[in-house]
Amino acid sequence: MFNKSYGKKIIATALSMVMMLSVAACGASEDTADQAENGSIFESIPDSSSEQVSAEENVPEDTSSNEPYVLPEGMYFSELTGEPISEEIKNQRPIAAMVDNEITALPHYGTSEADVVYELMNSTKNDRITRLMCVVKDWGNIEQLGSIRSTRPTNILLAAEWNAVLCHDGGPYYNDQYFARDWSAHFSGTFSRINNGKAREFTEYIVSGDLESNFENYANKAGYETTYNQFANEGSHFNFVEYGTELKLSDKYPNTYTASIITLPFGHNKSQLVYNAETGEYEYYEYDERHEDAEDGAPLSFKNVLLQKCSFTQLDDNGYLIYNCIDGGNNGWYLTNGEAKAIAWNKLTETGKTTYYDDQGNELEINTGKTYISLIPDDTWDQVTFQ
Repeated sequence: MFNKSYGKKIIATALSMVMMLSVAACGASEDTADQAENGSIFESIPDSSSEQVSAEENVPEDTSSNEPYVLPEGMYFSELTGEPISEEIKNQRPIAAMVDNEITALPHYGTSEADVVYELMNSTKNDRITRLMCVVKDWGNIEQLGSIRSTRPTNILLAAEWNAVLCHDGGPYYNDQYFARDWSAHFSGTFSRINNGKAREFTEYIVSGDLESNFENYANKAGYETTYNQFANEGSHFNFVEYGTELKLSDKYPNTYTASIITLPFGHNKSQLVYNAETGEYEYYEYDERHEDAEDGAPLSFKNVLLQKCSFTQLDDNGYLIYNCIDGGNNGWYLTNGEAKAIAWNKLTETGKTTYYDDQGNELEINTGKTYISLIPDDTWDQVTFQ
C-alpha cells in the first residue's frame, strides 16, 4: 500500500527541485527576464505576466455569501464537478466518449455538456494530432455527442479511474490486453450513423437512446451495469473546495502567476485555453477559432485546467503510443480564475484515480465546476506557454 507520508515527501521534493532548478529566462537581461517555472514559458504581456499575482488582479470579484449553502432535497454534490445534481443518478457510472478532433470532424456536438474533457496526443504522426475524451455523468440527457472515433490504451486506463464505460469505434490491437481486464468496460461501434455529408468515419454519434440500448442489448452480455461496481473509487474524484466558495490561488500560495492564455504544444490543431474574466472560465480554442458546440453554440469552457507532464512510449512506426500515466511524482500545472500554480501528480494503479498535490505535498484543492485535463508529452513540456 502506498505510504501517504512518504508520498508527500516525494511530491514536495519533486516540486522543490522544480522551483530551484527549472527556472529559465527569456528576454534581454536577467533583471527583466520572464520567469519560466516547471519548464513552461511565461511570455511578456503588458503590466503583469511574469510577476506574482496579487489577490485583486485578474480574478473575478468574490460574490460568495457568508451563508452556508443548503443542498436542495433530492440533490447531491457530483463526484465529477462538485456541483449539485439529481440524486437519482448518484450511483450511475459515467461514460467516456472518444471524440474525433480532426478539423473535418468539426463542429462537435454535445462536448460542452461534458463534466470533464481530456485532450491527448492520439498519434505521433500528423503533427501530433489530438483526440478528446468527454466524461459525462448524466448521459441519459445526451441528445447528440461526437463524432465518435477509435480509442488508444491510455484512454482505457483513464476511463477506468472514473469507472466509466468507454464509448468508441475500434482502435489498434494494443487495446485488446486492456479490454480483457475485469475492470474494463466499453462499447465499440454500436452508435448511430448520421448523414452529414462527410466520409463514413466522421458520421458516428451517440444520440438519445443509444446508451440505454447498449446497456440493455450488449453490455449485459458482458456483465456491465449502469451503476458503479467494485472497481469504482469512493467519493469525489477531486478535492473540491466547499460549494459556493471560490478558491483564489494567489490568496493561498506565494508562487502564483497570471495565465490568461495557455498555448499547448499540439501543432496540428493549435490548442489554446483563453481566460474569460466575465465568466471566470477558460474557453477552448483550436484551429485558430473558439470551439462552439453545434447544438447550441455554447463555448467549450472550464473552471479548472490541469496539465500533466507525462512521458510516453511509442508502440510502432504508425505513431501508436501509450502515455506512462501510471507513475508518481510528476510535474504539472493547475489553472483557475486566470492564475497558474505548479503542482505534482500521481496515478498509482490501473483503476486508481490521478491525484494532484501542492508544493507542501498536500492534496490540491480545486474549484467546483468543469475540468479540462491534458497529458503533455514530456519532450514538449517546455513548449507550454502562458501569457
